[in-house]
Amino acid sequence: MRLIASLIGVVLLTAAAPVARDWSHVAAMKADGAYVIGNPQAKVKLVEWSSYTCPHCGHFAVESAPVLKGQMIRSGSTSLEVRHMVRDPLDLSAAIVARCGGAAKFAAAHQAMMAGQDKWMTAAEPYLKDNAERLNGLPRPQALREVADHIGLSAIGRAQGLTEPQIAACFADQAAVDKLLSLTASVPAEVQGTPTFYLNGKLLPAGGWNVVQPALAAAGAR
Repeated sequence: MRLIASLIGVVLLTAAAPVARDWSHVAAMKADGAYVIGNPQAKVKLVEWSSYTCPHCGHFAVESAPVLKGQMIRSGSTSLEVRHMVRDPLDLSAAIVARCGGAAKFAAAHQAMMAGQDKWMTAAEPYLKDNAERLNGLPRPQALREVADHIGLSAIGRAQGLTEPQIAACFADQAAVDKLLSLTASVPAEVQGTPTFYLNGKLLPAGGWNVVQPALAAAGAR
């Protein structure tokens, strides 16, 4: 009887143990349009000025994902604030799709957009070259949408659960586009390119994951 009681006690204690929350898919939009991925109360706060047409940004997102997303953000110790620096119409099309699903889908959509960068950037060059004159004659929302459809950006959105009406509505939402462009206009003078990182409010030296990872670890990311 004592053995049975002990086993029951162990089971109850195990069942009552709290389950750690996975913060890696949690995101929230700030008032200025930036997205914070992870625990908003995280001790370690990484800010990235980023562009979807920046190869270094894409490389950082892919290289850092197993540790930054898979461990540090997942655990709740670290958050990543994505601040868009929109550099060109192609970048704008990608950002519209990545942000289209709102906070619920942004973390996964952002990573998918960066992970697929090589493929859709390769498709973009010949498409834009062959269609430049026609696209320049279209209203901007229509031109941006056509680019997204033809080079694979819309497909990335659909893979993240977006519907055709949702995608169409996002490209037609001028207020959301204006907010995104206002975010870009707010870039500090000291940010000279992408990616640029701030850690707990302090500008990090230029570099990629090889610079950011040790700085995060020293700040307490785990």
